[in-house]
Amino acid sequence: MPGDGSLDVSCICNNIVITMKSLPVSVRRIGNSLGIVIPKPVLAQVGLSEQAELTVERGAIVLRKPRKAARAGWSQAAKSVAAQGEDNLLMGDFANAADLELEW
Repeated sequence: MPGDGSLDVSCICNNIVITMKSLPVSVRRIGNSLGIVIPKPVLAQVGLSEQAELTVERGAIVLRKPRKAARAGWSQAAKSVAAQGEDNLLMGDFANAADLELEW
């Protein structure tokens, strides 16, 4: 039974079996908001440090590691490719024959 210090293996969420004992925490006033202090070992166990994604799922507050932004690292990778001189066009220039007659 959660909250009594026993091991809870009955909850399966997103194919992850929850095996941690429940940990009572105090909800505290932080400015105009409320918050909790998450013990450092718990943060280390799940790999959270500077930022987290917070969602509410089926009445539970859920913290997750932030997702990497779409195309994260692409800019640096493109600069690296360019610095190595490997950024040539794969197909070459492929303008249409009639493009020369166009006025812009």
